Amino acid sequence: MRRREFIAAIAGSAGLGRLSIAQTVQRKGRLKQAATRGCFGKNMSLEDQCREAARLGLKGIDLVGQKEWPTLKKYGLLATMCPGGGGIPEGINRKENHAEIEKTFRENIQAAAEAGMPNVITLSGGRKNLTDEEGLDNSVILLNKVKAVAEDKQVTICLELLNSKVNHPGYMCDHTKWGAEVCKRVNSPRVKLLYDIYHMQIMEGDVIRTIRDNIQYIGHFHTAGNPGRHEPDETQELNYRAIAQAIVDLNFTGYLAHEYSPVRDALKSLDQAISICDV
Repeated sequence: MRRREFIAAIAGSAGLGRLSIAQTVQRKGRLKQAATRGCFGKNMSLEDQCREAARLGLKGIDLVGQKEWPTLKKYGLLATMCPGGGGIPEGINRKENHAEIEKTFRENIQAAAEAGMPNVITLSGGRKNLTDEEGLDNSVILLNKVKAVAEDKQVTICLELLNSKVNHPGYMCDHTKWGAEVCKRVNSPRVKLLYDIYHMQIMEGDVIRTIRDNIQYIGHFHTAGNPGRHEPDETQELNYRAIAQAIVDLNFTGYLAHEYSPVRDALKSLDQAISICDV
Protein backbone atom coordinates (compact mmCIF):
# COMPACT_ATOMS: atom_id res chain seq x y z
CA MET A 1 0.00 0.00 0.00
CA ARG A 2 1.30 3.42 -0.93
CA ARG A 3 1.61 6.08 1.72
CA ARG A 4 -1.20 8.17 0.22
CA GLU A 5 -3.51 5.15 0.14
CA PHE A 6 -2.57 4.28 3.71
CA ILE A 7 -3.42 7.78 4.94
CA ALA A 8 -6.73 7.66 3.08
CA ALA A 9 -7.56 4.31 4.68
CA ILE A 10 -6.90 5.72 8.15
CA ALA A 11 -9.06 8.74 7.40
CA GLY A 12 -11.84 6.43 6.28
CA SER A 13 -11.86 4.69 9.66
CA ALA A 14 -12.45 7.91 11.60
CA GLY A 15 -15.76 6.56 12.88
CA LEU A 16 -13.79 4.39 15.29
CA GLY A 17 -12.59 7.49 17.12
CA ARG A 18 -9.21 9.08 16.76
CA LEU A 19 -7.82 7.39 19.89
CA SER A 20 -9.15 3.90 19.25
CA ILE A 21 -6.08 2.86 17.24
CA ALA A 22 -3.71 3.94 20.00
CA GLN A 23 -1.98 1.39 22.18
CA THR A 24 -3.52 0.20 25.43
CA VAL A 25 -2.37 2.29 28.39
CA GLN A 26 -0.48 0.31 31.01
CA ARG A 27 -1.47 1.14 34.60
CA LYS A 28 -0.10 0.19 37.99
CA GLY A 29 -3.57 -1.07 38.82
CA ARG A 30 -3.28 -1.03 42.59
CA LEU A 31 -6.61 0.79 42.64
CA LYS A 32 -9.23 -0.74 40.36
CA GLN A 33 -10.84 2.11 38.43
CA ALA A 34 -14.04 2.49 36.45
CA ALA A 35 -16.05 5.38 35.01
CA THR A 36 -19.62 6.39 34.35
CA ARG A 37 -20.76 6.95 30.79
CA GLY A 38 -20.87 10.73 31.20
CA CYS A 39 -17.08 10.85 31.50
CA PHE A 40 -16.79 9.88 27.83
CA GLY A 41 -18.62 12.98 26.60
CA LYS A 42 -21.98 13.27 24.85
CA ASN A 43 -21.49 11.80 21.39
CA MET A 44 -19.84 8.40 21.87
CA SER A 45 -21.68 5.12 21.48
CA LEU A 46 -21.53 2.51 24.22
CA GLU A 47 -19.44 0.32 21.93
CA ASP A 48 -16.84 3.06 21.52
CA GLN A 49 -16.98 3.91 25.22
CA CYS A 50 -16.19 0.30 26.07
CA ARG A 51 -13.38 0.17 23.54
CA GLU A 52 -11.80 3.32 24.99
CA ALA A 53 -12.41 2.21 28.59
CA ALA A 54 -10.49 -1.00 27.94
CA ARG A 55 -7.72 0.89 26.14
CA LEU A 56 -7.37 3.36 29.01
CA GLY A 57 -7.01 0.57 31.56
CA LEU A 58 -10.41 0.78 33.23
CA LYS A 59 -11.98 -2.32 34.75
CA GLY A 60 -15.60 -1.40 34.13
CA ILE A 61 -18.35 1.13 33.64
CA ASP A 62 -20.67 2.21 36.45
CA LEU A 63 -24.44 2.58 36.42
CA VAL A 64 -25.34 0.62 33.30
CA GLY A 65 -28.41 -1.58 32.89
CA GLN A 66 -28.64 -5.28 32.11
CA LYS A 67 -29.22 -4.80 28.37
CA GLU A 68 -25.78 -3.15 28.12
CA TRP A 69 -23.82 -5.82 29.97
CA PRO A 70 -23.03 -7.97 26.91
CA THR A 71 -21.31 -5.02 25.24
CA LEU A 72 -19.18 -4.47 28.34
CA LYS A 73 -18.26 -8.14 28.51
CA LYS A 74 -17.18 -8.06 24.87
CA TYR A 75 -14.35 -5.73 25.93
CA GLY A 76 -13.51 -7.54 29.17
CA LEU A 77 -15.30 -4.97 31.34
CA LEU A 78 -17.65 -5.27 34.29
CA ALA A 79 -20.71 -3.26 35.17
CA THR A 80 -19.05 -2.18 38.39
CA MET A 81 -22.26 -0.65 39.82
CA CYS A 82 -25.61 -2.06 38.75
CA PRO A 83 -29.26 -1.21 39.37
CA GLY A 84 -30.43 -2.31 42.80
CA GLY A 85 -33.47 -0.85 44.54
CA GLY A 86 -34.75 2.53 45.67
CA GLY A 87 -34.28 6.02 44.28
CA ILE A 88 -33.27 9.52 45.30
CA PRO A 89 -36.72 10.93 46.09
CA GLU A 90 -38.38 7.62 47.03
CA GLY A 91 -36.01 5.18 48.68
CA ILE A 92 -35.48 2.63 51.38
CA ASN A 93 -36.18 5.05 54.26
CA ARG A 94 -39.98 4.79 53.85
CA LYS A 95 -41.89 1.64 54.77
CA GLU A 96 -44.53 2.20 52.08
CA ASN A 97 -41.79 1.69 49.47
CA HIS A 98 -40.43 -1.53 50.94
CA ALA A 99 -42.54 -4.16 49.19
CA GLU A 100 -41.74 -2.92 45.69
CA ILE A 101 -38.08 -2.20 46.46
CA GLU A 102 -37.56 -5.62 48.05
CA LYS A 103 -38.95 -7.29 44.92
CA THR A 104 -36.72 -5.17 42.68
CA PHE A 105 -33.69 -5.87 44.86
CA ARG A 106 -34.14 -9.63 44.68
CA GLU A 107 -34.49 -9.55 40.90
CA ASN A 108 -31.50 -7.25 40.38
CA ILE A 109 -29.21 -9.08 42.81
CA GLN A 110 -30.01 -12.36 41.04
CA ALA A 111 -29.29 -10.81 37.63
CA ALA A 112 -26.03 -9.27 38.82
CA ALA A 113 -24.88 -12.56 40.32
CA GLU A 114 -25.66 -14.54 37.17
CA ALA A 115 -23.67 -12.05 35.09
CA GLY A 116 -20.74 -11.90 37.51
CA MET A 117 -21.30 -8.24 38.44
CA PRO A 118 -20.08 -7.18 41.90
CA ASN A 119 -22.36 -4.40 43.16
CA VAL A 120 -25.91 -3.05 43.12
CA ILE A 121 -26.86 0.44 44.20
CA THR A 122 -29.47 1.69 46.64
CA LEU A 123 -30.50 5.14 47.83
CA SER A 124 -32.09 6.33 51.04
CA GLY A 125 -34.73 8.62 49.58
CA GLY A 126 -35.68 12.07 50.82
CA ARG A 127 -36.44 13.20 54.36
CA LYS A 128 -39.83 14.87 53.78
CA ASN A 129 -41.63 14.40 57.12
CA LEU A 130 -39.28 11.73 58.48
CA THR A 131 -36.69 12.24 61.19
CA ASP A 132 -33.22 10.89 60.52
CA GLU A 133 -33.74 8.22 63.20
CA GLU A 134 -37.04 7.06 61.67
CA GLY A 135 -35.45 6.91 58.24
CA LEU A 136 -32.48 5.00 59.62
CA ASP A 137 -34.73 2.44 61.35
CA ASN A 138 -36.79 1.94 58.19
CA SER A 139 -33.69 1.56 56.02
CA VAL A 140 -32.31 -1.10 58.34
CA ILE A 141 -35.61 -3.01 58.21
CA LEU A 142 -35.52 -3.17 54.40
CA LEU A 143 -31.83 -4.03 54.13
CA ASN A 144 -32.23 -6.79 56.72
CA LYS A 145 -34.83 -8.36 54.42
CA VAL A 146 -32.48 -8.56 51.44
CA LYS A 147 -29.04 -8.98 52.98
CA ALA A 148 -29.27 -12.78 53.02
CA VAL A 149 -29.79 -13.00 49.26
CA ALA A 150 -26.91 -10.55 48.72
CA GLU A 151 -24.68 -12.66 50.93
CA ASP A 152 -25.75 -15.87 49.21
CA LYS A 153 -25.15 -14.43 45.73
CA GLN A 154 -21.96 -12.59 46.76
CA VAL A 155 -23.23 -9.26 45.47
CA THR A 156 -22.69 -6.10 47.53
CA ILE A 157 -25.49 -3.62 48.12
CA CYS A 158 -24.03 -0.10 48.16
CA LEU A 159 -25.98 2.72 49.80
CA GLU A 160 -24.92 5.97 48.14
CA LEU A 161 -23.95 9.08 50.07
CA LEU A 162 -25.15 12.25 48.28
CA ASN A 163 -25.04 15.92 49.22
CA SER A 164 -28.27 17.68 50.19
CA LYS A 165 -26.68 21.13 50.02
CA VAL A 166 -26.20 21.59 46.26
CA ASN A 167 -27.49 18.71 44.16
CA HIS A 168 -30.12 16.75 46.10
CA PRO A 169 -32.00 18.90 48.66
CA GLY A 170 -33.69 16.80 51.32
CA TYR A 171 -31.77 13.58 50.61
CA MET A 172 -31.41 11.66 53.87
CA CYS A 173 -28.15 9.70 53.48
CA ASP A 174 -26.08 12.88 53.25
CA HIS A 175 -23.49 12.26 55.99
CA THR A 176 -21.09 9.38 56.47
CA LYS A 177 -22.10 8.97 60.10
CA TRP A 178 -25.73 8.23 59.15
CA GLY A 179 -24.79 5.82 56.38
CA ALA A 180 -22.20 4.03 58.50
CA GLU A 181 -24.79 3.58 61.26
CA VAL A 182 -27.11 1.88 58.77
CA CYS A 183 -24.31 -0.52 57.81
CA LYS A 184 -23.39 -1.10 61.44
CA ARG A 185 -26.94 -2.07 62.40
CA VAL A 186 -27.48 -4.31 59.36
CA ASN A 187 -24.13 -5.95 60.13
CA SER A 188 -23.55 -7.67 56.80
CA PRO A 189 -20.36 -7.92 54.73
CA ARG A 190 -22.62 -7.38 51.70
CA VAL A 191 -24.17 -4.07 52.78
CA LYS A 192 -21.76 -1.16 52.36
CA LEU A 193 -21.59 2.51 51.44
CA LEU A 194 -20.96 4.06 48.07
CA TYR A 195 -18.75 6.88 49.29
CA ASP A 196 -19.04 9.68 46.74
CA ILE A 197 -16.03 11.90 47.36
CA TYR A 198 -17.49 14.91 45.57
CA HIS A 199 -20.72 14.80 47.57
CA MET A 200 -19.00 14.27 50.91
CA GLN A 201 -16.52 17.08 50.25
CA ILE A 202 -19.52 19.40 50.01
CA MET A 203 -21.20 18.06 53.15
CA GLU A 204 -18.27 17.25 55.44
CA GLY A 205 -14.82 17.78 53.99
CA ASP A 206 -12.05 15.98 55.93
CA VAL A 207 -12.27 13.27 53.28
CA ILE A 208 -9.15 11.20 53.95
CA ARG A 209 -9.70 10.99 57.71
CA THR A 210 -13.35 10.04 57.17
CA ILE A 211 -12.40 7.31 54.70
CA ARG A 212 -9.81 5.93 57.10
CA ASP A 213 -12.27 5.91 59.99
CA ASN A 214 -15.04 4.22 58.00
CA ILE A 215 -13.28 2.03 55.45
CA GLN A 216 -14.90 -1.11 56.89
CA TYR A 217 -18.26 0.26 55.77
CA ILE A 218 -17.21 1.46 52.30
CA GLY A 219 -17.72 -0.79 49.29
CA HIS A 220 -17.28 1.62 46.37
CA PHE A 221 -16.11 5.15 45.56
CA HIS A 222 -17.18 7.85 43.12
CA THR A 223 -15.04 10.82 42.13
CA ALA A 224 -15.55 14.29 40.69
CA GLY A 225 -13.90 17.65 41.11
CA ASN A 226 -15.34 20.29 43.40
CA PRO A 227 -16.65 22.89 42.82
CA GLY A 228 -18.47 22.15 39.60
CA ARG A 229 -18.40 18.32 39.44
CA HIS A 230 -15.95 18.40 36.55
CA GLU A 231 -12.57 16.74 35.94
CA PRO A 232 -10.61 15.98 39.14
CA ASP A 233 -7.58 18.07 38.16
CA GLU A 234 -5.49 20.98 39.44
CA THR A 235 -8.39 23.43 39.00
CA GLN A 236 -10.35 21.65 41.76
CA GLU A 237 -9.93 21.75 45.53
CA LEU A 238 -9.69 17.97 46.07
CA ASN A 239 -6.27 16.31 45.99
CA TYR A 240 -7.22 13.04 44.33
CA ARG A 241 -3.71 11.64 44.24
CA ALA A 242 -3.51 11.86 48.03
CA ILE A 243 -7.02 10.45 48.39
CA ALA A 244 -6.25 7.53 46.08
CA GLN A 245 -3.02 6.82 47.96
CA ALA A 246 -4.92 6.73 51.25
CA ILE A 247 -7.45 4.28 49.80
CA VAL A 248 -4.71 2.01 48.44
CA ASP A 249 -2.87 2.13 51.77
CA LEU A 250 -6.04 0.82 53.43
CA ASN A 251 -5.88 -2.28 51.19
CA PHE A 252 -9.25 -1.46 49.62
CA THR A 253 -10.21 -4.15 47.11
CA GLY A 254 -13.33 -2.60 45.56
CA TYR A 255 -13.66 -0.10 42.73
CA LEU A 256 -13.21 3.64 42.40
CA ALA A 257 -15.38 5.01 39.59
CA HIS A 258 -15.08 8.46 38.02
CA GLU A 259 -18.40 10.29 37.80
CA TYR A 260 -18.03 13.81 36.46
CA SER A 261 -19.02 16.03 33.52
CA PRO A 262 -15.96 16.89 31.41
CA VAL A 263 -15.51 20.44 30.17
CA ARG A 264 -12.49 19.68 27.96
CA ASP A 265 -11.58 16.84 25.60
CA ALA A 266 -13.38 13.96 27.30
CA LEU A 267 -10.88 11.17 26.60
CA LYS A 268 -7.86 13.28 27.52
CA SER A 269 -9.59 14.30 30.75
CA LEU A 270 -10.46 10.70 31.57
CA ASP A 271 -6.90 9.56 30.87
CA GLN A 272 -5.67 12.28 33.23
CA ALA A 273 -8.17 11.38 35.96
CA ILE A 274 -7.17 7.71 35.79
CA SER A 275 -3.48 8.66 35.91
CA ILE A 276 -3.97 10.88 38.96
CA CYS A 277 -5.57 7.99 40.87
CA ASP A 278 -3.18 5.31 39.58
CA VAL A 279 -0.86 5.54 42.59
